[in-house]
Amino acid sequence: MLDETGFKRKRFEDLFAEIEDKAKETLGDNINTSERSPLGILLRLMAWFLAVLWSVAEKVYYSGYVNTAEGASLDRLAPYVGVSRILEQYATATVSITGTPGYTVPAGFLVATSEDFQFETTEDMKLGSNGTGTVAVEAMESGLDSNVAAGTIKVIVNPTPDVTAVNNPAPAAGGRSKQTDAEFRALFDASVASGGAGTVDAIKATLGAVPGVRAVEVIENRTMNVDSSGRPPKSFEAYTLGGNPADIGAALQSVKAGGIEPYGSIKVQTPDIGGTMRDMYYSPAVVVPIHIQLGVYKTSSYPADGDAQIRLALTQFIGGRAADGTVYAGLTMGDDVVRMRLASKIYAIPGVEDVTVKLSKTTTGYQEQNIVIDINQVAQTDANWIEVTDYDFSR
Repeated sequence: MLDETGFKRKRFEDLFAEIEDKAKETLGDNINTSERSPLGILLRLMAWFLAVLWSVAEKVYYSGYVNTAEGASLDRLAPYVGVSRILEQYATATVSITGTPGYTVPAGFLVATSEDFQFETTEDMKLGSNGTGTVAVEAMESGLDSNVAAGTIKVIVNPTPDVTAVNNPAPAAGGRSKQTDAEFRALFDASVASGGAGTVDAIKATLGAVPGVRAVEVIENRTMNVDSSGRPPKSFEAYTLGGNPADIGAALQSVKAGGIEPYGSIKVQTPDIGGTMRDMYYSPAVVVPIHIQLGVYKTSSYPADGDAQIRLALTQFIGGRAADGTVYAGLTMGDDVVRMRLASKIYAIPGVEDVTVKLSKTTTGYQEQNIVIDINQVAQTDANWIEVTDYDFSR
């Protein structure tokens, strides 16, 4: 029902009880509505179909709210706050090609890594008199896997005598999976600040909307002295996890306050509204790897894929790469990894009776202690770093 307290779905048991009462009111209290009686079977079938309708009505009700809407329903709420879901992105890179001087490498020329992550040139490129040239390439498939390291794009997919070698001097960047519902909801939370400029919240919201950026933190030095981390007076330092440097630089240029200096270890030149190139600085987030050892006492109701469910739940909560390759944002920068919060996610899996949680930043030295994360750090895990073993707590 729907009243001032919200929507409450009627479940199968509630519906059957109401239908049974109505049947007895109409046909008499002595009618047989047991599970095996014809009337009882019909009443239960009716209650089941009505329960399905009530379930749909509940989803329709909750699809109007950011915290409960999912998928396309969540997407349809985005225009009201001026945000949109970041879709799948294709990694890009610049490659150096060696071959016959004067040869024109056509757009669509395929190159790849030894793991067969393929890229194609985005435009025609004529080799110089020394037989070399550079050209932009784009990944053939979206996702993070195509963010390959420097010096790995060396394979010529369709060999030609006029091209003898290919290489990428810098890493490929910009590839990512479609933004998850949890990541998308974070944009809603930041949408109030994203309409402004110059404030720390506005800078964080703008950087958080850059494709590929999964975590952001901004630290400002409001004093007239250099702070303990080397930030100049009246400056700010933005830390980001992921994202293309050019896109991050453009975002900083669009939102930073006039006269306030951006600071960081990475320098990006980006044009202002008049076309003048400006130096933007930011720093990459320090990724803290989280390795987990779990001892799980399982009952008979523990599902066959329970271990996989645990790995997925923890990967989604902490952030990092799941078994299917999806990368989740998880905890924000500066959030500590708390063992009991991880345990609560594990207890949500059916059949988990008890659990021990040990953490480590490496593959050794596991301890039953929380991991403290600094403000410029972000915790990330991987499904392959989560070890689930059976444990009998009765021993």
